[in-house]
Amino acid sequence: MASNAIRRAVLAHGAGGGGWEWNVWRRMFAALGLEAEAIDLRPADEGLPATGFADYAAQVRSALDATPGPCALVGASLGGLLAMACADAADALVLVNPVPPAPWAERLPAREWPDVVPWRRHARLASTRRALPDSDEATALFAFRRWRDESGAVLRQAHAGLLLDAPACPTLCIASAQDEDVPPELTAELARAWDADLLRVASTGHVGPLLGRDAATVATQAAAWLSAR
Repeated sequence: MASNAIRRAVLAHGAGGGGWEWNVWRRMFAALGLEAEAIDLRPADEGLPATGFADYAAQVRSALDATPGPCALVGASLGGLLAMACADAADALVLVNPVPPAPWAERLPAREWPDVVPWRRHARLASTRRALPDSDEATALFAFRRWRDESGAVLRQAHAGLLLDAPACPTLCIASAQDEDVPPELTAELARAWDADLLRVASTGHVGPLLGRDAATVATQAAAWLSAR
């Protein structure tokens, strides 16, 4: 591998999740010689209701600044939007079913978010299974025990549509064929507009590429793409 090849990655999770969502990806990246740090986004000192998108973006940027380059930034869902917002500090981006910026955000399914979205408090194993339709029982139980409540302000800001420039670094967009949260056609349009590579995967559900049965395969494809940059 060339000395300037990408050897490290920072992984940013989606809303209500944590760094644990990337466990499979971290193992597959390590097997291919890529060091990966999966960060855990933290609420502001004043609590979740006072937490905004900028608070999370600052944490992602801090993790990137602390990681020797060349370094990739990998984000899923809300983490994908955070990755786009911090793209100037990364050497490559991988965006997994990312919440898109403006103007594509206006075509996301309409949602209303309270100040604190009670995903932890209202978590049920049955609803977790429905959210992870292509995950095995052990993965569903693992996720059920780890969901966390989320800031409604962050989600309102994200879904309102951020004005972001196209990344200057190489970018790979990954779109699940059956994603009802971020329709795959939006990810495909974003990739075309930003001259990014597009990988369509058969994973079912929004977090299927991370927690589904094909997660290892998708992670290997992403790692191979990064290794070729």
